[in-house]
Amino acid sequence: MADYNTIRTGTAAGARVGEVDAGLRAHMNKVYGTMSVGTFITFLAAWAISGLATTADPSAGVAQISSDTYLTQLGSALYTSPLKWLIMFAPLLFVFGFSAGINRMSAATAQTVFYVFAAVMGLSISSIFLVFTGYSIIQVFLVTSIAFAGLSLWGYTTKKDISGWGSFLIMGVIGLIVASIINIFLGSPAIAFAISILGVLIFAGLTAYDTQQIKNEYIEHARYGDSEWLGKSAIMGALRLYLDFINMFMFLLQLLGNRE
Repeated sequence: MADYNTIRTGTAAGARVGEVDAGLRAHMNKVYGTMSVGTFITFLAAWAISGLATTADPSAGVAQISSDTYLTQLGSALYTSPLKWLIMFAPLLFVFGFSAGINRMSAATAQTVFYVFAAVMGLSISSIFLVFTGYSIIQVFLVTSIAFAGLSLWGYTTKKDISGWGSFLIMGVIGLIVASIINIFLGSPAIAFAISILGVLIFAGLTAYDTQQIKNEYIEHARYGDSEWLGKSAIMGALRLYLDFINMFMFLLQLLGNRE
């Protein structure tokens, strides 16, 4: 963990403390701004795709999913054909590819790829508008936003070093992924409930952890003045917090959402 107090009291670095503080604020604003745009793109894409995938006209539908809602041909392809498996795992594959290739991208390209990823995520979660009521989606989104803001603020301001949480939280994420894949085939409500509770707790911890790590990484590298690295670092920071938010939202929706 970068020692911010050392940076503040050192002779050479102390002379630049105002610059570091201003740079850190700008960096975090970039992180949160990029994450917010990505989140907006995701939910806009999810809402638009769900609208194209359903219809109230029986003659235009190919499968009935409720008393007055039918799947269109697009909806049938997205949600009932084997294509649904590709859509389900596409964001995970995208994240691995993005993380592996970002060093070969410019900051501008990385930001564009992040927004494309956000749209892909929107496609992947678009079925929530078929499963849950619009009111409950908005309600859970607001609850997630408040929780995320509080956790991220704590991670940013706390003097406690929580870097030790990282390995346990990553192990928890891997366990969630494995358990979720297994439960796709088991379909156990009890396992799904347990996964949702653990998911909320794990991504709540990751929100605070990632925020502190993003702050510390900036402080550690700001002295080198590498604007290209800092630009890409902001994009990766936005990606980390974006994933924390989306996953926390999805697990809370499973727990609190009202189904259609």
